[in-house]
Amino acid sequence: MELHEAELAVRPEDPKMISRPRYAVMNTAKGPITIEIYKDASADVVDRFINLCKSNHFKGMPFRHIIKNFVIQGGDFDFDGASQEWITKAKASGKNDLSPKHEAFMIGTAKNPNTKGFDLFITTAPIPDLNDKLVVFGRVIKGEDIVQEIEEVDTDEHYQPKAAIGIIDIVLKQEP
Repeated sequence: MELHEAELAVRPEDPKMISRPRYAVMNTAKGPITIEIYKDASADVVDRFINLCKSNHFKGMPFRHIIKNFVIQGGDFDFDGASQEWITKAKASGKNDLSPKHEAFMIGTAKNPNTKGFDLFITTAPIPDLNDKLVVFGRVIKGEDIVQEIEEVDTDEHYQPKAAIGIIDIVLKQEP
């Protein structure tokens, strides 16, 4: 069946967008965290996240850094990029300056990521320079208490968990 130009012009949505999962359930040892994937977020980042979920890339991935009242980082990179600056700032001041203009429980990845891996961040408090450091592509809509439990684990002086904790897997869904 051939489509005419007029028929194509009235199709407002990309078929890829229609079939794109709208939610992801991140299963952790503490419990599930349901994430709404923003449909208007960076298509490249969202597509990459979805493809990595489908290939089980996140299965068994550890949370590398847990900074109370700030951020939880999981990913392929060891102590570099956006988290390095945040951790240095947190250590120097003993606290993090917060701004109400950015919310807690946002899901993002580092801007200018290494194409070989994927850094995954969950904010646990408002972060003033969020837009400068992260591409936000979703938010936690269920499981905020689980995020807070993860945030409470014991960490060393480098904000690395003393006991292993991480992502069991991530399941993509169309409905929460």
